Amino acid sequence: MSDTGRASWDEYFMNIAREVATRATCDRKHVGAVIVRDRCILATGYNGSLRGLEHCDEAGHMMDEGHCVRTIHAEANAIIQAARNGTAIDKASIYITASPCWGCFKMVANAGIERIVFGEFYRDERIFTHAERLGIALVDLSHRQGE
Repeated sequence: MSDTGRASWDEYFMNIAREVATRATCDRKHVGAVIVRDRCILATGYNGSLRGLEHCDEAGHMMDEGHCVRTIHAEANAIIQAARNGTAIDKASIYITASPCWGCFKMVANAGIERIVFGEFYRDERIFTHAERLGIALVDLSHRQGE
């Protein structure tokens, strides 16, 4: 929080991403994502099953090498939502409650997103060197949780 008691823009959009994560349908990890440009929300996404199919909380987890693969990740669902609605996301920021996995990082990069803000580090160190090489800003808000 700032001295005025108002959340910064990064905190504001991360708080929204946390709320989006409450819709997640895999109880192994609830993740939310919000794509923003010019302080306007363009799309949101959470980890959930394929449209029209049962969720983990209904049918159980579909495990592959220690990961549940029944769901589509939050970042991918946000990008898909933007595409379905014809919303350009080039030069946007994405707020994610957990840092992207390698597959989602590649998708976010190729979507033209220039800034990734995450609420906790999750798993894949490759995002740091590749973000730097690609000129994508990575912002870690994990130190601000609970403030």
